[in-house]
Amino acid sequence: MDSASTCFCSESDFCSDCGSVLPPPGIQDTVTCLCCGHRTHVTEFLMKCVQRSVVFNKLDTIVVSNESDEAGALKGPQIDRRCNRCGCEKMVYYTRQMRSADEGQTVFYTCVQCRFQEKEDS
Repeated sequence: MDSASTCFCSESDFCSDCGSVLPPPGIQDTVTCLCCGHRTHVTEFLMKCVQRSVVFNKLDTIVVSNESDEAGALKGPQIDRRCNRCGCEKMVYYTRQMRSADEGQTVFYTCVQCRFQEKEDS
């Protein structure tokens, strides 16, 4: 495709047809736009520095603990629900959206006595 029939005048990092960001060049002779399929010859990227970076969280910023707090008490609302393991009538619960947004939440229950955990899809 010649430059007279392009829709956008931009850097070679962007598709000249739809304006989307182009993927970095690979071993092929052309770079294909992931949105519209327009092909740009790899020579458009000559003398251009292409950099990628991945940023990870520092390990010292992540705190993982088996206990809910210093005293070991569970946090969250407490309800009357029988534990299937020990028969205790009190459980603590929290909810999470584990499936798609048009489906119900998953409720996680923890027994306050034996710490047995179970889940229920609502």
